[in-house]
Amino acid sequence: MSALSKVHSVAITGVDGAVVEIEGCIGPGLPAVHLVGLPDTVLKESRDRIRAAIVNIGIRFPDTRVTVALSPATLPKVGSVYDLPLAIAILLAAERVSVGRIDGAVLLGELALDGRVRAVRGVLPAVLAAKESGFTRAVVPLANLDEAGLVDGIEVLGAAHLSEVVAWLAGEGRLAEPGPLVAEDCDRAVADLADVVGQPEAKYALEVAAAGAHHIMMTGPPGIGKTMLASRLPGIMPALGRREALEVSAIHSIAGNLRPDRPLITVPPFVAPHQTSSVSALVGGGSGLARPGAVSLAHRGVLFLDECAEMGPRSLEALRTPLEEGQIRLARRDGVVKYPSRFLLVMAANPCPCAPARNQDCTCTATVRRRYLGRLSGPLLDRVDLWVRMEPPGTGALHEDGAAEESSVSVRDRVHRAREAAADRWGAEGWLTNSEVPGVVLRRRFRLSAKALRPLELYLRGGKITARGADRCLRLSWTLADLLGLDKPGEPEVVQALQFRDKE
Repeated sequence: MSALSKVHSVAITGVDGAVVEIEGCIGPGLPAVHLVGLPDTVLKESRDRIRAAIVNIGIRFPDTRVTVALSPATLPKVGSVYDLPLAIAILLAAERVSVGRIDGAVLLGELALDGRVRAVRGVLPAVLAAKESGFTRAVVPLANLDEAGLVDGIEVLGAAHLSEVVAWLAGEGRLAEPGPLVAEDCDRAVADLADVVGQPEAKYALEVAAAGAHHIMMTGPPGIGKTMLASRLPGIMPALGRREALEVSAIHSIAGNLRPDRPLITVPPFVAPHQTSSVSALVGGGSGLARPGAVSLAHRGVLFLDECAEMGPRSLEALRTPLEEGQIRLARRDGVVKYPSRFLLVMAANPCPCAPARNQDCTCTATVRRRYLGRLSGPLLDRVDLWVRMEPPGTGALHEDGAAEESSVSVRDRVHRAREAAADRWGAEGWLTNSEVPGVVLRRRFRLSAKALRPLELYLRGGKITARGADRCLRLSWTLADLLGLDKPGEPEVVQALQFRDKE
C-alpha cells in the first residue's frame, strides 16, 4: 500500500494567489521522482534540488517511486517557490518527519543543494491569499520574513534551512518570528521641492496634480527643471495608507524589488522608464505568465516619461487603457493576469527637436516641429489634465535667498488636506482621489450650478474640448476647490481648470 501526505503552498497569478494542495505518494516502482500538475521548467528541475537538500541534511531519500501532485491540476505552477513544500511532502510520505504542525500551514521557499532556504518573489501576496483562504500559519524563507510579517491575522515563521523546518515539525526547535516594522521616511526618500529655483506656475501645477492624482504634461527647453520637478513630486504626495501600501508592496514583491530591511512601501513610488523602453517594459510581459511593467510598479505613485516625444508610438498608445481603467490585463501563454495600474502620469518634452534656449532661433522647420509633438496622439493627450509651459527663470533668480522657496513638507500638508476632503466625499464609494470619480457621478449626483458649468458648455459647443475632456475638467475643478477649502467648485475653478488644459 502506498504512503500518502498532504501539504499546502500558494500559486501567484498577477497579484492574486491561489492555494495549491501538494500530495506526496511513495509506492512500488523504480526509484524516480515524478511531478504532475502543469509544472514549468524551473519546477521540474526542483527534483534534483530537493533530492540533494534532503540527502545533505542527513536524511535518506526514498529509494522507490515518488509521485508528487500539485492541485488544481489545471493551474500552471511557476517558479521555485514550491521546493520547500515538495520536500516536506516527500518526507511526510516517507514518514521521516512528524505531521503535528503541518495542519493549517502553507510553506514557501526555494532550496539550495545544501538545504538552505532561499528567498523567493511574491511572498507578500502569497501570505495574503493564504490568510483569506483560512490558513493560520505560513512558513517562509528567513530573508522574506519581514515581508510576510506585514500580513496581520496569520502566524508567520521564517526558516533559514530545511533542517530547521524538520526540527520544528518534530517539536524540537523554533522558527524565527518577524521583527518590528520599519517604514520608509518620505522626507529622506525624496529630494525637497525647495531645491528648485523659480517656476511658481509649474510648482502649483504639481501641487494640483498631487492633490487630485491628475496627469500632467510639461514642455520647455532642456535644463529648465522638468526632470527635477517631476522627481520631487512623490515628496509632496501623502504617504500611502495601510491598504495602498500593501497593494504597492505586493506588486514590488512579485517584481523582486522589495528591500529586506524595509519591505513596506509607504512613499509613493517613482518610476522613470527610458524613452527607448518597449511596450512589454511599460505595461508588463514575458513568457508564461506576464510580469508587472512600469505602469504597475508606479501604482499609487508617479510614472515619469522624460522626452516622451522620443518614445515609440506603440509604447505611448499602450498607456491609454491603464490611464482610463487603472489596471492592465495581460494575456500570455499560461493565462491572463491583471495588475493594478493607477498612477499619476508626468510627461516632459522639449518644444522641438533642436530645443533652443531663450533668445536663440529655432533651426527646425514648421513641419519638423509639428511632427515632433505630433507623435503624441490626440486620445492620449486628451487624458492629460494639466499642461505647463516652462520658461527660464528671470534675471537674478540665482541670487535670491533659497529660504524663500517653499519646502515639500508645507506643500504636502495642503495636498494632504485636499486629499482628506476628497476621501470624505468619495470614500463611501471606494474612490480615494478626484481623478478616480466617474464622470457620470459628477454630472448627475454632484452636478455644479448652471453658472459654473457655462464656460465648460461654451468649450464643448465650440469643439475646444471633448466629452472626455469635459469630465476631466470637472474632476480638476473639484481638486482646485479642495485646495481652496471650498465645499464645491464655482465658475472661477471651472475656468482655471479649462486654462490648465489649454495646450496653446
